[in-house]
Amino acid sequence: MTEPLDPGSLDVPKLQRRLADFAAARDWRQYHTPKNLVAALSVEASELVEIFQWLTPEESTRVMDDPGTAHRVTDEVADVLAYLLQLCEVLGVDPLAALDAKIDRNEFRFPAP
Repeated sequence: MTEPLDPGSLDVPKLQRRLADFAAARDWRQYHTPKNLVAALSVEASELVEIFQWLTPEESTRVMDDPGTAHRVTDEVADVLAYLLQLCEVLGVDPLAALDAKIDRNEFRFPAP
């Protein structure tokens, strides 16, 4: 069993390595194709949406006030991030560099008034 990382030492490559080790230990890497990972990512994102589906905008801003709901949100966020990081590793995408470049493009496309 892989030891959890110290929160102060968390970074994307370490988390990706931990996810890869987890999958390899269970012989799941064979299933981690881009198609399967994108599908799993979509399912997990939908499970996150489901939590908020019938909330009013005001209720949605207080969703973390209820410990049970907060736990569900946190778990689904983790699932979404896990599949996204695994997809990035399989495709060779640096997610932080991709985000940084996207913010640059958006700043150009949508200049502040």
